This record gives sequence, C-alpha cells and structure tokens, in this order.
Amino acid sequence: MDNIFIIIPAYNEADNIKQVIEDLKNADYQHIIVVDDESQDNTVEIAKHSKAVVLKHIINRGQGAALRTGTEYAIMKEAKVIVHFDADGQFQVNEIKDIIQPILNNEVDVVFGSRFLQKKSDMPALKKYLIMPLARFVNWWFFDIKLTDPQAGFRALSLDAAKQINWQQDRMAHCSEIMHQVFSQKLKYKEVPITVIYKDFGQKFSGGLKILKEIFIGSFTK
Repeated sequence: MDNIFIIIPAYNEADNIKQVIEDLKNADYQHIIVVDDESQDNTVEIAKHSKAVVLKHIINRGQGAALRTGTEYAIMKEAKVIVHFDADGQFQVNEIKDIIQPILNNEVDVVFGSRFLQKKSDMPALKKYLIMPLARFVNWWFFDIKLTDPQAGFRALSLDAAKQINWQQDRMAHCSEIMHQVFSQKLKYKEVPITVIYKDFGQKFSGGLKILKEIFIGSFTK
C-alpha cells in the first residue's frame, strides 16, 4: 500500500524475519523498514535479501530505540501512516488494515491494537491475570493512561502524530511513554481489537516482570 511505512524492530530474528517480510509484501505493503538492533545472527542478511530497507544499530539499544530510529526514517520520507510491527510473527498482517483505517479516514491520530477487546489472544495465564493488570495499574497511577492494553506494541501513527511524539525510553517502557504522550498532547486515539499468537518465549514469567520493572522505572525517568 502506497505511503504506509511498516517499522519492524529486530533482534536475532533470523528464524522469523523472512516470513514476516514475505507476508507483508504479499499484502502489498511496499515500505518495509527493518531496524536491526545489533543482532548476532544473520537477521540483517535475510532482511536485505528479502528486499526490505534495513537500518542498523551498531550497539544493542532496545526495542524502543529501534522503533524511534525507524519512525524518524519514515517521518523523513513523509509517510502517511507509520505502523509499528513485530519481527517475531506474533502480530497478524491481515489486521494492519484495521489499525490504519481510522487514520486513513481522518478519524484519529493514533490507533492502538488491544488484546483485551473482542478478539481472543492465547495469552499466557500469568501475563493475562497478573502481569497485564499490574502494568495497567502502573500506567493508570503514574501516567494517567486508561487503555485496555497496557503494552500495546502494535500501533499506527499519522505523520503529524509521529512528529509530535518523541519518546526517550529505549526499552520496553517506551510503550507507556508513547501512550502518555498521546494522552498529554490530547491527540485523538482509538483502540482496535487484535489477535496475538504467542510462542514459547511468550510464556516466561521473568519477561513479564522485566516489562513491569521498566514501566515503573520509566515513570520516574521519562
């Protein structure tokens, strides 16, 4: 689709990145930007061979930093809509249209995908009933964010919104910071239901605790 930029942060995603890019190309997304966060495998080579634009960090900086690098590139290219998408195959390419349509219709500035609306994601129980409610509470208490999904990584920004949002958190706390800036700058937003397919690493309790820790620390360092 013309002038829709898909930003994909990637770290050691050699097993998944080719399929993700192929799925996007088959759906006619022409501007696929992979931001490699100093992978130690051949993620870069595979992404280049798959004809994606590849931007590369020379040190590992985190997902938030990779998304910022890709978003700045899309702004420079005057993208109409900027989509943040994962490299691991958990997000569904066919749901991008649902994420971008409210922006294309000039209804809102930002769209957040949510795993807690009508569609059902097979979220690990610990995340669903402990980590996510705690993260939602932290977002509400420290950031005054009232969204159903406290870590909405699948999102879309209009060009104007992307120019106004300037997050500084390099790692997982960037999600809360982006939400906070959307709310504080009174940008128009909407949540739409998404489906997430969880893989083995999605079952780790330690990963959820790390997210909570970074959100909490981010609330004092934003």
